[in-house]
Amino acid sequence: MEILGKTSFDFIGKRYIAYAISVVLVILGVVALVQISRGQANLGIDFAGGASVQVKFQRPVDLGAVREALSKNGIKDSEPQQFADGRSVMIRLKRAGEVSGAAEQVQAALQKELADNPLTVEGFAEVGPAIGKELQQKALLAIAVSLAGIVLYIAWRFEYRFGVAATVATFHDVLAVLGIIFILNKEITLLIVTALLTIAGYSLTDTVVVYDRIRENLRARRKEGLGDIMNASINQVLSRTAMTSLTTLLGTLALFFLGGEVLHDFAFALSIGIVIGTYSSWFVASPLIFEWRTRVEAARRAKR
Repeated sequence: MEILGKTSFDFIGKRYIAYAISVVLVILGVVALVQISRGQANLGIDFAGGASVQVKFQRPVDLGAVREALSKNGIKDSEPQQFADGRSVMIRLKRAGEVSGAAEQVQAALQKELADNPLTVEGFAEVGPAIGKELQQKALLAIAVSLAGIVLYIAWRFEYRFGVAATVATFHDVLAVLGIIFILNKEITLLIVTALLTIAGYSLTDTVVVYDRIRENLRARRKEGLGDIMNASINQVLSRTAMTSLTTLLGTLALFFLGGEVLHDFAFALSIGIVIGTYSSWFVASPLIFEWRTRVEAARRAKR
């Protein structure tokens, strides 16, 4: 069953409109990256530092009730995580300054709101800014290593031009999602970094599908113009990439609406990334190859 059927969209002809949109998205991403490096973004506990408090209740407790109890008492930047026994809860708190009284505040809030379930504080630890900075460096290193791997793989699989274009498109997707996350003031945590790396991988997979068809058509349809070949190639895989993105999006939207508060921002980043990754496979990765090849050929003709 064909959902879209045969299409004949002029992706290459509309590339300048796409470039304008992409420039705005990339600028947002660069601004976000600069602000994050300066510590001016809504950084999570992993990056900003804070404290962790471990408590144990007398009876199993609902994690939603713990979160609500903390929020009611002004402890909003918290990440409660429950252990397997249902009684022990690790509560991570984001604090910009002093964290010494965090355990007492948590204990008082929980005893007040959950008075029928006594608790004890089992442990307290501080996550200092030095650890936060180290995590930032490792997160950036992880992204850099993954993107370097993308260049090498695509260059080996196709040719170096495809590798460079795929890397530019992947950078575009990661920066675009990061910029949107920053503009919406979403908390940037290691889960968001995980989402960005996942988006990079997803975007690469989608781009490879388009590139593979372009390579086949470049060999089979040598007499046609480059723009016609690329438009035909994208249209031939359009239904496949659209349906793949749609089915993946259904999964991330289910996480967004049903996965709970902890996964909310993670699922949001993935959902936005799938849409942008699909868009870049059609309007960024392929037109970049067109621009490169066209300009190289023009330079060769001028030289002759």
